[in-house]
Amino acid sequence: MKDNWLVEVKGLSKSFSVQKGLFGSNKYLRAVNDISFGIRKGETFSLVGESGCGKSTTGRLVTRLLKPDEGEVWFDGHNISGLSDNAMRPIRKNMQMVFQDPYASLNPRMKVKDLVAEPLIIHTKLSPKERDKLAAELLETVGLSAFHAERYAHEFSGGQRQRIGIARALSVRPSLIVADEPVSALDVSIQSQVINLLQDLQEQYGLTYLFISHDLSVVEHISDRIGVMYLGSLVETADKDALYDRPLHPYTQALLSSVPVPDPSRKKERIILKGDLPSPVDPPAGCRFHTRCPSCMDICATKAPVFREIEAGHQVACHLYDEAIMKTGGAAS
Repeated sequence: MKDNWLVEVKGLSKSFSVQKGLFGSNKYLRAVNDISFGIRKGETFSLVGESGCGKSTTGRLVTRLLKPDEGEVWFDGHNISGLSDNAMRPIRKNMQMVFQDPYASLNPRMKVKDLVAEPLIIHTKLSPKERDKLAAELLETVGLSAFHAERYAHEFSGGQRQRIGIARALSVRPSLIVADEPVSALDVSIQSQVINLLQDLQEQYGLTYLFISHDLSVVEHISDRIGVMYLGSLVETADKDALYDRPLHPYTQALLSSVPVPDPSRKKERIILKGDLPSPVDPPAGCRFHTRCPSCMDICATKAPVFREIEAGHQVACHLYDEAIMKTGGAAS
């Protein structure tokens, strides 16, 4: 593992049994399909893609809330893929999650001070008085008041609840926070406040983020590097500037063409993808994107592309960048 990388994912796969076949055999949904990436210490690596592409499952695999079927997850130099729950316990305080729905992730029967302090009961030996003091300090840190500590979650707005969730995640001083769609349920005006808060906390505490979102405008604002997922697979990873300035994969190009431009005088060509998203239970052969790809070639329907580095730090899985195919020109479908 590279010394400056906190997380490294190698060939990670995860399937779920979803239904019985005609003769009683199981059918499986391949939620994550052989993906690899790394997250450097102190950076924000974002995963983007359409709903159902496997982003959230990947986040849960990284934090070992789910066990992978294949592949490895390395955290701070240690392979945590096969560790038991007991062996994972001391590691869990170093990796925390912020969930999409702040209300569903907060126990409505607990006061805010108890919600924020609950991880401290498991991972520290602080006294109740010390836990309450730290909870009050954390609420101040995320832009709330110690006065709010005696209230319940239902008494807060969505943005305030998400701040409580962030304070809870910070309580055990983790090195990695997986933020799973943390602002998608919030108003646009509140989204920017929460994103700015996350960036301020990253600088203050030296945090590393795995940020999961479908909103490319939000991702552009917070990310250092970005991975694009389609139907369980990574199709492109790159530094933020490289991805937005020169997207290589046709799927990434289509996603970026859909991002609204705030300048009404600037015209932008929209790439419309035809066809429906294939079922992850029965994905197409070859490249999984070929059924919707405007640049599809004959080989795309039969052979899966290799995920390879095209430029320094810029990787893509697409036959358009296969040197042998580029020389022959390929055959369009």
